[in-house]
Amino acid sequence: MRNQDSNHLYGAVGDAKISTSVTFEKKVVIHPIVLLSIVDHYNRVAKGTSKRVIGTLLGETQDLNDVHITNCYALPFDEDSKDPMVWYLDHNYHEQMYLMFKKINTKERILGWYSTGPKIRASDLEIQELFRNYCPNPIYTIVNVNDTDQDFLSSPTFAYISIDEPSSSRILRKKFIQIPSIIGAFEAEEVGVEHLLRDIKNSSISTLVTQISNNLNSCKILISKLVEIRNYVIEILEGNLPPNQGVISMLQDILNLLPDINPPDVSSSFSDRYADILLIIYGISCLRSVLSLHELINNVSESRLQLDNSSKVTLLRSENAIDDLI
Repeated sequence: MRNQDSNHLYGAVGDAKISTSVTFEKKVVIHPIVLLSIVDHYNRVAKGTSKRVIGTLLGETQDLNDVHITNCYALPFDEDSKDPMVWYLDHNYHEQMYLMFKKINTKERILGWYSTGPKIRASDLEIQELFRNYCPNPIYTIVNVNDTDQDFLSSPTFAYISIDEPSSSRILRKKFIQIPSIIGAFEAEEVGVEHLLRDIKNSSISTLVTQISNNLNSCKILISKLVEIRNYVIEILEGNLPPNQGVISMLQDILNLLPDINPPDVSSSFSDRYADILLIIYGISCLRSVLSLHELINNVSESRLQLDNSSKVTLLRSENAIDDLI
C-alpha cells in the first residue's frame, strides 16, 4: 500500500543534535564497514532480482571538515514494481534499531539512508522527506553493488542531498543534487581491510596480471574523466551551461601539472626507453621460440625411440612365434 505514515514518525527518536553540524559543502567519507554491510544486505535479500535494499546511515562529523559515515543497518522495505510510488518502510523497526545502536555508540548519529539503486527512483524524494524527521538534511547514498557496471570503475558510491527548486507555478519542488563523496577509513580500519584483501586474493592470478589489470582500470577511469571534462567544456562553449570560475580554475591547475613532452630531449629519452622495452620483449619472444623448438625436438626424439622399441618388441615376438611353430 502507499506509505502514508511519514507524519507519524517521531523526530525525538534521533535527538535534536542529529546532523545539525553537518555542512554539505564538505565531502562525505564512506567507511569500508558500511560498504561491506550494504553488500551483505543486498546478497541476503535481493541478489539475483531487480529489487533494491534500503537502510539507515550512521556517523559523525570530525574536525568540522568531513562527514564520516561509519555504520549502517538494514531496514524492512518493499515497493510495487508496477507503481514506483507505492512503497512500504517499517519505521517502527527503524526507531528501535537506532535506539539500540545509540546505546552502543553515542557519537553516531543518523546522517541519512542508502539504497542499492542503481539509480534514483521516483519514490526516493518521498523516502528522503521521511528521513528528514530524523535529521535536518539527510544524505542519500546510492551504492552500486553490480561490479559489471562501467560506473563501478570510477566510484561505487554516489551521495545526494535534496534542495528546494522554484518552478514555473511558483511552488517549490524538491530535487536531488550530487555532493562529493569518497571511500575512506581510519587507521584501524585500513589494517583490517588489508588483511581481508590478503585473504581473498586469488593465488591463480600472477602479480603481473594484477598490475596490468590495475593499469587498465586506471586508464579507463582517466578516459571517462577526460570525456566528462570535454563534454563540460563543450556545453559551456555552446552556451548550454554558465561558466563556473571554480571549475575552470581547477582545470587550469590540472593542465599546469601536465609534463612538457615537446622538448627533443624528452622525446628522445622516451623513444630510447620504449625501444629498450621492445628489445627486451623481442629477446624474450625469441627465447620462448627456441625453448618451444627444443621441446619439440625432444618430443620427436622420444617418439622415435618409443617407436623403435615397440618395433623391436614386435619383431622379437614374431621370431619367438616362428620358433614355436618349428
